Amino acid sequence: NMNNFENLQVTTHPIEDGAPVVEIALNRPKVNALSTALLEELLIAAEACSADPPGAVVITGAGRFFAAGAEISEFTDLATREPLLKAFRDAFDAVAGIPCPTIAAVNGLALGGGAELAWCCDYRIAGESTVFGQPEILLGIIPGAGGTQRLARLIGAARAKEIVFEGEQLTAEDAQNAGLVNAVVPDEEILPTAIARAEKLAKGPLLALRAAKTAIDTGIDGALSDGLDLEGEMFDDLFNTNDAATGIATFFEHGPGKATFTGT
Repeated sequence: NMNNFENLQVTTHPIEDGAPVVEIALNRPKVNALSTALLEELLIAAEACSADPPGAVVITGAGRFFAAGAEISEFTDLATREPLLKAFRDAFDAVAGIPCPTIAAVNGLALGGGAELAWCCDYRIAGESTVFGQPEILLGIIPGAGGTQRLARLIGAARAKEIVFEGEQLTAEDAQNAGLVNAVVPDEEILPTAIARAEKLAKGPLLALRAAKTAIDTGIDGALSDGLDLEGEMFDDLFNTNDAATGIATFFEHGPGKATFTGT
């Protein structure tokens, strides 16, 4: 049951003419430090969103911060370090694997593991005072939850090296210029903007959105020819959906963008 979490608040927003939007808020005062317990709950929430995909998922931080990083005390003790590292890997792989569109509504600080959680999502909406960073190098370590891998795939190796080597903090504007942030809005509009974007996606053709996400995420890690094969197969399969039939019929009648999709 997603209402019984200790470190997350999960809210379902029903959508007229669409699948619901699920909002997952990290809720571990004061800075939403990512502990093994929180990550284990995030894994359960992400797996639930994969088993029965909503229209879209928004991930945010309750209070003033998105997440100020890992629970450092758990990393310094060998007995808790390996379980924490595994919890990061499992939870973040599950978040990245959610088949519907995911939006990180990034408020306040997103540092270390907090930034790495944002890199797992499809979109990032930031506020004017939001700060991203991979400060691990300043502790004599490296990012351990995707900061050398997902970040490099998002913006390329050269820029990722600069961010990781220098433990650089990025303002929302810096992150947008680097191609990491889709929109920068006033701080109080971060969550409403993310929910509105999610609701718009949730009214779209859900099977096509799911296929597009899979094709991009799978293709980028493999050979171009394999990705093109996958894209072609998925493209072909989508013609068997009700949404494609509706979309094509309304295109001929009324032009693009007028279809009401059912997600089937």
